Amino acid sequence: MRVEHTFGPVWNADSRILILGSIPSVKSREQGFYYGHPRNRFWKVLAAVTGEEEPQTVPQKKEFLLRWGIALWDVIASCEIEGSSDSSIRDVTPNDIRGLLEKSGIRKVYVNGSKAGQLYRRYIEANGGPGAVCLPSTSPANAAWSLERLIQAWKVIGQELQFPGLYDRI
Repeated sequence: MRVEHTFGPVWNADSRILILGSIPSVKSREQGFYYGHPRNRFWKVLAAVTGEEEPQTVPQKKEFLLRWGIALWDVIASCEIEGSSDSSIRDVTPNDIRGLLEKSGIRKVYVNGSKAGQLYRRYIEANGGPGAVCLPSTSPANAAWSLERLIQAWKVIGQELQFPGLYDRI
């Protein structure tokens, strides 16, 4: 089935980092916002690495992201996909991520999972976009990673938000 991304990026002039997924899951498309599947650990992980309570509503999630300088979007604008299975993604049309980067203060890009990383490298980085840090997927399909392991891996984002650019100098 052909799926069109129906909601735009979350960002503002204060956004310093960008987190990209592949394309919203069926549950996220139903809710009209990112990481809407109740078993996806994205919001739990971000809350843990920032030391905050997990946001529950879409307005709380948007406010949380913007307060922390986090922009959120997906690599894919449209594609063929079966349900929410990243492994079934075909015939990709990418989002204009370079355009977002050019009009924002975003200086670091992270991708949520290997499929988002693969797509980012193919459609954005290969066409002159900046490199991205690939983090393990927060999807419930990534059962090999416990919540604790995900939090440890994603702490790089919390460190970047607390100490911007620190790891660029090392």
